[in-house]
Amino acid sequence: MSTDKKGRIGILTGGGDIPGLNQAIRGVTLRALHEGYEVVGIRRGWAGLVNLERDADADNSAWVLPITRELVERYAYAGGTFLHSSRTRPSAVPAKDVPAHLKDKYAAEKNDLTDEVIANLDFLGIDYLVPAGGDDTLSYGVELGRRGVPVVAIPKTMDNDVPGTDYCMGFGTCVNRTIEMARQVTSSAASHERIVVLEVFGRYAGFTALLPTFAGAADRCVIPEHKFDMERLAELLVADRNGRPEGYAVCIVSEGAMPEGGEMVFMGGEKDMFGHGKLGGIGQRVSDKVKELAPRYNDGKKIDMISMNLSYLVRSGAPDAIDCIVPTAYGNLAVDLILTGQTGRMVALQGGRYGSVPIDEVVSTKKVVDVDRYYDTGRLRPKYDALAHSPLMVLGGSA
Repeated sequence: MSTDKKGRIGILTGGGDIPGLNQAIRGVTLRALHEGYEVVGIRRGWAGLVNLERDADADNSAWVLPITRELVERYAYAGGTFLHSSRTRPSAVPAKDVPAHLKDKYAAEKNDLTDEVIANLDFLGIDYLVPAGGDDTLSYGVELGRRGVPVVAIPKTMDNDVPGTDYCMGFGTCVNRTIEMARQVTSSAASHERIVVLEVFGRYAGFTALLPTFAGAADRCVIPEHKFDMERLAELLVADRNGRPEGYAVCIVSEGAMPEGGEMVFMGGEKDMFGHGKLGGIGQRVSDKVKELAPRYNDGKKIDMISMNLSYLVRSGAPDAIDCIVPTAYGNLAVDLILTGQTGRMVALQGGRYGSVPIDEVVSTKKVVDVDRYYDTGRLRPKYDALAHSPLMVLGGSA
């Protein structure tokens, strides 16, 4: 590290990609450089700190990247993250994923490589670490903080379910895209008088289904926080379709939604290092069942369906205005905390104001939709009353 620098800040992005990550990296970098710090990017999330070789002659370019003003300006408005990402959890690395240079040292079925991560941070001369991620990525940041690593976290997830903050980067763009796509598909639905079922991300929290429905993109939504009655859903959607002159209805389904008597629907049996299986398929199941039940509420006549999994389409591409503004603010807030020696914290938005919370809040609770206040379980849609004092774009986040 250059002797004329105040210190070195490391940045990494983990978990799923979202629009706004590059803006956050830019926010941290431009401010840090202005304040006299060097900035280093850790590539591929926590995997970069697992795979790094502590050898001056080793080629670590796959895992470490010096970050400059020119680099962050180049990618500022691009989606995703130019640092790349992974779902690696260094405290639970399977034997097959242990780097070759460490296999003699770690041979268990699951291996805790945290000592290697800390040694690698020291090798890189990183004084402060800024991880951007969801609750899985940041939960490992909590572990490092407890081991003495100065961590300042930035919350990111399109599901908007990181505790301690009203807003997570990526959520606004996700809601915007979902609304746009739901409105586009209605032309086909209306032409053929069909019912549309759209599946969106949302493992444990239903914000990505609730907010577009609140905005009028759908008639009904089903979310993970409430097990729904499939027959009631069919009845409501048929009534929505028949009550609309154009003859269509739309339902948005969270990937983690479960019908009464059912469980989450997974694609295959493989799990990531955080123990999560890949969800997907509940939307098609809902579509098939609604089609089967629809004649009961439509004078015996069948109704055709349109079923789509919006999946990565709503998390890809350039960020919207909110996901340019908030990540830039978050990046600068992170540097503010570093400048004042406040580590072990996560930048946050609470009650419409920027600030920070102890990073331990990430693992202390769950953030889900407040069903009693914001979701009508009888009508399978958002409630529209008692909205005073609710955070912008967040109906019922409890942290």
